[in-house]
Amino acid sequence: MSVTTGRIGPLLAAGATVLLLALGVVACGGGDSTDPATVTTTAAVGDGRPAAGTTQFDPRAIYAEAAPSVVTIISFVGDASSPSAAGQGSGFVISDAGEIVTNAHVVTDATEVGGADPINEADEVYVEFGDRNQVPAEIVGTDPNADVALIEVDPEGLALDPIELGDSDSIRVGDPVAAIGSPFGQEQSISVGIVSATDRSIESLTQFRIDGAIQTDTSINPGNSGGPLIGADGRVIGVDQQINTTSGGDEGVGFAVPINLVKRSIDQLRDSGEVRYAYIGVRSQPLYPQLAEKLGIDAPTGSLISSVVPGGPADEAGLSGGSDEPKIEFQGRKVVVGGDTIVAVDGEKLVAENDLSRLIAAYEPGDEVTLQIIRDGELMDVDVTLGTRPES
Repeated sequence: MSVTTGRIGPLLAAGATVLLLALGVVACGGGDSTDPATVTTTAAVGDGRPAAGTTQFDPRAIYAEAAPSVVTIISFVGDASSPSAAGQGSGFVISDAGEIVTNAHVVTDATEVGGADPINEADEVYVEFGDRNQVPAEIVGTDPNADVALIEVDPEGLALDPIELGDSDSIRVGDPVAAIGSPFGQEQSISVGIVSATDRSIESLTQFRIDGAIQTDTSINPGNSGGPLIGADGRVIGVDQQINTTSGGDEGVGFAVPINLVKRSIDQLRDSGEVRYAYIGVRSQPLYPQLAEKLGIDAPTGSLISSVVPGGPADEAGLSGGSDEPKIEFQGRKVVVGGDTIVAVDGEKLVAENDLSRLIAAYEPGDEVTLQIIRDGELMDVDVTLGTRPES
């Protein structure tokens, strides 16, 4: 399977089922690593608007209110005179000071998800507004782990119309949503659909995954990357990022970075130009009831530690990984056995397969957490001081 991002330019992936960045790039991310075989790939607005999740949904009203906030972003890496150096995506204004949010892959040379290659910022970035003004922009900072970028334009002489950010934790499957952006360079285009699923784990521009992503059947195509996914109340609930496709275009399986994660990135990018994430330093596989019964583990869910990063926080705390030999096969997947099983973080049980990375991501580097683990059939607590997620 491959993933496609929504940026237009040399980054567009094609071929068999592709995960395509909505700019024409490819992306991936998350907390600490989960073994790939076991991961699911999955302005101010008036107060009178209906709350997200209600049945009132008026695309015309949403477009009239939100479209002035949405911009087209053109970036150049290297020689701007070379057409192959250009990339195009979308973004949206969030402040009167000229701040604009987009995807990191829109304003860098990132071409695929998974962090295989170093990422470099674009040499030139331009923003085109709906009123046809086109101005240069500066990159405040990028967060490749969430595929988020904050850029800034000089607000003088511009009629900026910031859009309000919503709460991605409040959305529900089936909620109506709209995407506004520049698919295939067609500026100020709107498409509508629903939230198909929540809490997806998708790839970022690094080895770590993005947890809590929003899946939608809203039409997202190359050029939509960085544009807003908007709820019924007119507020942004996500940033359009990538699609699953076999054709290079929309097939009804799109993904957006949840706006609550984006807010965290924005705050840190404003303060320091970079974003730091807590890190525990393990690779793991999800435990589910049938596998727990097979392994004789007295817990229905959790995370089986496959391996521990040498010198990392988990290693320093004495956590143990499993062994490739013997490795068992169960229900069509290979399982590394013999390591510790994490069943809770600070008392919160691990249920979903990405809960470990999701919970760790809620902390800051240097925080101490208590992991409840099962080792050789015994339940015990282990304190771990979290480190900082490595760049690659």
